[in-house]
Amino acid sequence: MIPIGLHAYLVVAASLFCFGLFCVLTRRNSIGLLIGIELMLNAGNLNVVAFSRFIGSPIEGQIWAIMVIILAASEAVIFLALLIAIYQNFNTIDVDEIAMLKE
Repeated sequence: MIPIGLHAYLVVAASLFCFGLFCVLTRRNSIGLLIGIELMLNAGNLNVVAFSRFIGSPIEGQIWAIMVIILAASEAVIFLALLIAIYQNFNTIDVDEIAMLKE
């Protein structure tokens, strides 16, 4: 069995981050923005765990990853609650329409 090196983890994390950034920059739907943010947070998690595995103690990296997962879950709950409130007021979740209705 060939061991997987740090470079492979960093390539996967960079591609995940790029997909998330692409999703955030191109989506007009609020749920698409949330998915992109979650992808970017997961890329950061992968980096933290990979670096802690290859450089330091693996337990510290896993603890930080759990903290980021908790942060992402709370962020998703707050975002979805705001999304429901916006949908009730404007009857849309399109980010551009909400920005135009503000004026």
